[in-house]
Amino acid sequence: MRSSSIANAILELLDIQNNHFTAAEIYDALHTTYSAVNRSTVYRALKRLVDAGEVSISDIGRDSQVYERFTGDPHHHLVCQLCNRILMLQDGIVREFFQDVELTEGFKVVTNHLILYGVCDQCRKKRDST
Repeated sequence: MRSSSIANAILELLDIQNNHFTAAEIYDALHTTYSAVNRSTVYRALKRLVDAGEVSISDIGRDSQVYERFTGDPHHHLVCQLCNRILMLQDGIVREFFQDVELTEGFKVVTNHLILYGVCDQCRKKRDST
């Protein structure tokens, strides 16, 4: 199977699922349809997609980095430490925070991605009801 076909399959998976996947999860999902594909082909395709700016890679505190389709709209992540749910946080509020830090601390923020860990609303409700 051609690596460009695998790259297209990866993009399709990320578009349809609109979620965050480890490289191993992407391989497992593709391997069910493309049984001849090997792990290294998927990993190389992911690297090319990241380098091309079509896929972003993040470390959200799981055992492996996760991939998602880059939409062009900057966003950040809220990660539930109980259920591992990932919520997206729009850039506006975070951008304001970065600007406040730069103004008050004289510190130039160079990151383009913020990840906050906590407990999601669903887990808090479950915990409070028990």
